[in-house]
Amino acid sequence: MKIAEIDTPSSNKGSVILAKFMADREAERNNRLVSVKNATTDSVLVKSGDPQVIELFGGTQASSGYAVNETTAGRVSAVAACVQLIGGTIASLPLPIYEETSVGRKKIKPRLHKLLNLEPCRAWTAAAMTERWIRSIAFRGDAFSEIIRDRSGEPLRIIPRHPDRIRVTVTDDGDISYAYQPKNGNAYGIHSDDMLHIPGFGYDGETGRGMSVIKHAAQQSIGIALAADDFSGQFFRNSGMQKHLITSDSKMEADLIEKLRNEYVKKYGGGNNVGLPMILTEGLSLKEISLSSADAELLDSRKYQVIDIARAFGVPPVMIGANETTTSWGSGIEQLTLGFIKFLLKFYLIKIEQELNRKFYPNQDKFVEYNLKGLLGGDSEAEAKSLREALGGSQGPGYMTLNEVRRINNLPEVSAEQGGEKIYEPKGNTNESTKKADAAAANQQSRNRKGTAGRESD
Repeated sequence: MKIAEIDTPSSNKGSVILAKFMADREAERNNRLVSVKNATTDSVLVKSGDPQVIELFGGTQASSGYAVNETTAGRVSAVAACVQLIGGTIASLPLPIYEETSVGRKKIKPRLHKLLNLEPCRAWTAAAMTERWIRSIAFRGDAFSEIIRDRSGEPLRIIPRHPDRIRVTVTDDGDISYAYQPKNGNAYGIHSDDMLHIPGFGYDGETGRGMSVIKHAAQQSIGIALAADDFSGQFFRNSGMQKHLITSDSKMEADLIEKLRNEYVKKYGGGNNVGLPMILTEGLSLKEISLSSADAELLDSRKYQVIDIARAFGVPPVMIGANETTTSWGSGIEQLTLGFIKFLLKFYLIKIEQELNRKFYPNQDKFVEYNLKGLLGGDSEAEAKSLREALGGSQGPGYMTLNEVRRINNLPEVSAEQGGEKIYEPKGNTNESTKKADAAAANQQSRNRKGTAGRESD
């Protein structure tokens, strides 16, 4: 192979460097594939968990040549940021349990409250379980957790299960059942009432499975991001040095050309050799070949992949660090938070609430519902404004008692005499009961005046 074949810019459109990098990597992948095919299933290579082997067998290949699966997609910073943002936000929300009464809803704390808000089982916290649900939905299309109940039917534990170990069966009449394959032992069936199944977007009721974001919406973008990450690493490992053309006045044999190329990369490639002077002998000369416009814009293209991946997850790019972008949701934390809740979080919250309620409280006056006020916990000004309005504010009327507001801030309650159980109502905005009381008082005053007038006439 001649030097000119590698280093001279091609007239074809696109990145010459990236094209060569991808070709070399494809040849390397083919060599690994042959090695794996020749190995038995008991070989150390297959059992080692080598990421390269996982890439070959563990995911769908994007057009870039990279396998996109849970392992590889998680290495892309934009994907990790989106999943962390959604999962972490939902995990931070309180999940209270309510009971409908004749005077309205009231909070209750049965055993399930601890499972959903503190510890579903010894191996998991409630926050970690919620994050696992979101990660499973994003990467696998569905999240599963097995419910362990006592003899009375009350939940004892909630154990997250990996989607790959769950088999879903849907009958023609719409019934659904599950089978779980543990790491050790035989598979066993799980009744639908004892399985929390939270699907992703595009749930198919015939197969009982949802669609994963990384497979159906962001596969190509993630594959390109993986290729760009690898290429950028290789580029900077070689100190980002420009392409050079080494010429000679005399003819050189192929083995001498290869030796010269290797020695050049060994001595002048890599970050440790930046700035070293080049020494050429034997009539050799060096010419620099500038990067093509496609090569120069390659790193900038990574910004677009961040935006495209964020779009697939429904997350505004600015919320995962793409500060050069804007959003039509408005500016400021409060506007972004409201848009985030309305257009993204609601999608997940409704699915989780519906699944919890139908599995734990079917046909009952009890229900679970996320408390979205928890999102204001980090914004003291917004929280103070919201609580002032709840108490009546400057305009009124209020819709919370003083003790309800104090409980939100973990403060002790005050007595009824101090106004702890009273809802503020401004003057001139009386309700029907107040109007009746005022009318009765007016009638009594009228009767009193008539009685007084009669006594004076006597």
